[in-house]
Amino acid sequence: MGFSDARHMNQQAHVTEIEWLPAAGHQLRKTGVHFDAVRVRGRDGRRLAHAMAMLTGGQPGPIIAEANNGKAMYFLLKPGSTSHRSWPAGVERLDYVLIPALYGATWPLSWWWRPAPDGPRLVHTLLLLSTARAFLGSTPRVAEGMVTEAP
Repeated sequence: MGFSDARHMNQQAHVTEIEWLPAAGHQLRKTGVHFDAVRVRGRDGRRLAHAMAMLTGGQPGPIIAEANNGKAMYFLLKPGSTSHRSWPAGVERLDYVLIPALYGATWPLSWWWRPAPDGPRLVHTLLLLSTARAFLGSTPRVAEGMVTEAP
């Protein structure tokens, strides 16, 4: 086993120690304890996830992708950070969210961006809020040129 293989295994072991991650399958989690969660459905959710990745230099925080129904994106944020904020139409604050395991059968959910191996850094609430307002709020044309869909 080479150095990079051992380092990758250590990172995998560390990430799986995050207490809110299930070992297999899915687990329903109450928001407000370890994280808050918002959902953005369809193409808007994908565009918002790509924008967050671009704006954070490829470190947007944990984002879950849904493969069926509304093809939603779920953004995990600091607990308590989503209340008392005016989210634009299309962003839904959630009381519960289904969390997939990192590996194995988790369809229809998967990690679009996995939790960080050095600890559960979450999506930056104010950055997501301002980006969502630019994309989904009253000035969509301003946001059109910011980010394009990834190929």
